Amino acid sequence: MKVLLVDDDEKVVRAVRLGLEAEGFTVDVAFNGIDGLWSATESSHDVIVLDIMLPGRNGFLVCADLRAAGNRTPILMLTAKDGDLDEAEALDTGADDYLVKPFSFPVLVARLHALIRRSASSKRAPVRVGDLRIDARERRAWSREQEIVFTSREFDVLLFLVSRAEQVLSKHAILDGVWSDTFAGDPNIVEVYVARLRHRLAAAGSGTAIETVRGAGYRLTAA
Repeated sequence: MKVLLVDDDEKVVRAVRLGLEAEGFTVDVAFNGIDGLWSATESSHDVIVLDIMLPGRNGFLVCADLRAAGNRTPILMLTAKDGDLDEAEALDTGADDYLVKPFSFPVLVARLHALIRRSASSKRAPVRVGDLRIDARERRAWSREQEIVFTSREFDVLLFLVSRAEQVLSKHAILDGVWSDTFAGDPNIVEVYVARLRHRLAAAGSGTAIETVRGAGYRLTAA
């Protein structure tokens, strides 16, 4: 498994690189956003560990550039900041997970493995639920013939629901399946993403709906 580590803190880079290599990862390193963007563009990686506070180009911009260019490599953002707005911005620019410094190294490794597993499992044939068609390989979705554009995290949540259509899924089941079992943020983030998905589906005129099952969770159903 190949990791791109983008961080300007040499002590952190050295420690994380040694630890990841001991876990069997191959690690490429960049110390600023410009070099990180170039490395992510020029080479293939299984996952990217991206600091937010970077010289040259910050992590938000690097992540947004990669997603705009069609690069769907899983991205785990690192930052010394601790705030809901930073987490929200990281996810909105296309990051797949978020970890606040200082962090536990075993937690970092667990999250990287989870991201890589989810990325590998998404490479399967298109699926349909009602009028909704999902191509996990291309990370695209359509309602009838109209394409619906989702952010990276929105698509992950949708894919998790679609793959378990008609099942009632608790908030914590969605957290574990989409984020990771080590997620330490506000569980209400699930409600935020469900609301976003409902808005996008309704705007596209889709009959596929995400129902709230009181006291139990959510269920994606076909019209």
